[in-house]
Amino acid sequence: MSQQDLISAIVREVLNELSAGPGQAPAGEVKAAAPVSVTATGGGLDPARDFPLASKRPDLIKTGSGKSLDQVTLEAALKGEIAAEELRITPETLELQAQISEKAGRPQLARNIRRAAELTRVSDERVLQIYNALRPYRSTKGDLLAIADELETKYGAKINAAFVREAADVYERRGRLRQE
Repeated sequence: MSQQDLISAIVREVLNELSAGPGQAPAGEVKAAAPVSVTATGGGLDPARDFPLASKRPDLIKTGSGKSLDQVTLEAALKGEIAAEELRITPETLELQAQISEKAGRPQLARNIRRAAELTRVSDERVLQIYNALRPYRSTKGDLLAIADELETKYGAKINAAFVREAADVYERRGRLRQE
């Protein structure tokens, strides 16, 4: 088996695994379980009927550039027709997942998904910097409050900003802030 064939087989297997819902076996060939954005509000989503979105409601999903889910295939990726950015999850898809989580009685999961949706606008590098800044004894309260302000004003990430402000207060109470 050539290296190209091996990579193709691995990608197909991963996509099969990702397309299966909780407690479901992977289906046959999958076009994509790629994270993408939606075209509808998803107001009437039902966890039993609509999850997982990629297999049960592909009509709601579009890539960042507007491609439909059935256009996101391994073949298209190998031909260079799919950009890596199109395989990144978008805030709209995450919002649909949050709605499904809420209707399934999992409000904490929905909140976590919405925090993730906000972070899609932040570069991976900056997310890692913020993660490191949130470790105990790494930041002053002022550092954390500045990060919260940045998240809110630069990225519109109000949920994450509130989370960082809360962390700053908790770290202050517990003596986990870096001393200047």
